[in-house]
Amino acid sequence: MNAKSSGSNKSKILVEALDVLHQESREWMNTIAFWKDESKFFTDLLDREQINASEYGQMLQYLDKIHETLFDYLAEDIVAHEKELSHLLSAEKGESDKAYREKHATLKEQMDLFTNDFREFKKMVFGYAKKL
Repeated sequence: MNAKSSGSNKSKILVEALDVLHQESREWMNTIAFWKDESKFFTDLLDREQINASEYGQMLQYLDKIHETLFDYLAEDIVAHEKELSHLLSAEKGESDKAYREKHATLKEQMDLFTNDFREFKKMVFGYAKKL
């Protein structure tokens, strides 16, 4: 009975730990959705005739389009990661907790880098808009 109980406790702890990672993935998806909304705002802000005429304004608009594409790729990676979690929790062969956690750590690094890059992009947009 102790072996069964011990295995059950390990499973419960694993599921709880994976739930924390799942919640973090959901937060990432919310963050990406927020970034998309901000990008639309920036597009509206930069979609003025005087800005479109300047090379810098055109660069910012192009950079905004790149961000939109990156948002989509990042979101797709997170959705695929969530599917991996589903397979892991249903105990499908070939799925491992370690591989899931490693992928999660990689996604976390990507989100952190993108957060910093997007923050810098926002500074550029606001700095440029203030000069107009």
